[in-house]
Amino acid sequence: MSALSEGAAAPDFELTGASGPVKLADFAGKPLVVYFYPKDDTSGCTKEAQEFSALAADFAKAGVALLGVSKDSVASHAKFTAKYDLTVPLASDPEGAMIDAYGSWVEKNMYGRKYMGIERSTFLIDASGKLARIWRKVKVPGHAAEVLKAAQAL
Repeated sequence: MSALSEGAAAPDFELTGASGPVKLADFAGKPLVVYFYPKDDTSGCTKEAQEFSALAADFAKAGVALLGVSKDSVASHAKFTAKYDLTVPLASDPEGAMIDAYGSWVEKNMYGRKYMGIERSTFLIDASGKLARIWRKVKVPGHAAEVLKAAQAL
């Protein structure tokens, strides 16, 4: 998979969210933030979802939609959302096709063990469907606020 670059067209997707199918075309004409995270209900992923949730109203005010994506099931997302009162919509990519299309399925290394997993990454897609900003290897603290600033600047 070739690396995506800013200015390129966002790869199309169709996933299942809490209220049914979610696809790129649903967001045509409005900016969208897609963030990929490794796993529901783990400390970093919970913190990231909480930060995006806390700023959801600001993203909405800027006319920007939010979508969190992992390989977790819709049922797992529902539990995660309820447990932490999350307001960010989450979608399930169990096969990893979208995660792969965005170049976020990568080799990871923990304690010397190499394995494939989801790289914490965020994509800001502008109203015309182009990648306006790409964040790789995201560190959670303050990230949602940084993405909001970039989204407001579109």
